[in-house]
Amino acid sequence: MSTTIARFGLGQIVRHRQAAFRGVVVDVDPVFRGQPQDTGAISPNQPFYQVMAMGAEGGFMAYAPEDALEHDPGAAVLTGAEERRMFNVDASGRHAPKAQAIH
Repeated sequence: MSTTIARFGLGQIVRHRQAAFRGVVVDVDPVFRGQPQDTGAISPNQPFYQVMAMGAEGGFMAYAPEDALEHDPGAAVLTGAEERRMFNVDASGRHAPKAQAIH
């Protein structure tokens, strides 16, 4: 049995390297939660993240593999008012959707 350690935690702000969106990690799966053939050339044997993303057209949920994401500490994903409306934020700056507790 192998152990997988996720590089990004709940509430962490990340940037997708190719898809040009930034967002907040709201859930983590240790491996892809679908059929392995559905990932194409992307390895299904890595953490996959549910990211609440903000793009040019507004917010959306993305399911992204770990190797496509990078930490983005300097990006302001939301305005202060949007952040307070949509997220709970702890003293460390971690975000969680209002419907979920910060882990």
